Amino acid sequence: MKIAILKEVYMSEILEPAQRFFDACETGKGWEVCKEFCLPGATFAAQTKVLAEIKTLEEYCEWMRDLFTPIPDGHYELHSFSVDESRNNVTAYAVFYGTHTGPNGPVAATDKSIAADYVYVMTFQGDRISHLTKIWNDTYTMQHLGWI
Repeated sequence: MKIAILKEVYMSEILEPAQRFFDACETGKGWEVCKEFCLPGATFAAQTKVLAEIKTLEEYCEWMRDLFTPIPDGHYELHSFSVDESRNNVTAYAVFYGTHTGPNGPVAATDKSIAADYVYVMTFQGDRISHLTKIWNDTYTMQHLGWI
């Protein structure tokens, strides 16, 4: 019984902040809201051309915030959210939907839509995110939006 209780407490320590961070980031709230769930200097990585220069979670959260200007109807559909206790991380799999109807994209509004699969792996130290890796096919997304 004690093991089950400890497991539940441990999971809630990182699951809730991961869920709250994910929603804030994926709805374009920006760093001011997202930083509550992250360590100062939290890092970011993605093997994508679009995000190659982004190295901190702060920069990524701001990039996501700015994405809602050209894609004002952007939204996600969450398909999986899980905790890996032995590695102290949380993984989220979702699909991002949206249509380029707004200004400030890399080209004028294309009125083209996207449904893009992606995964976040959020690594924790204590109850805060220390690193996030995004797994995403940026080329697929950019082509379907008419950006390349």
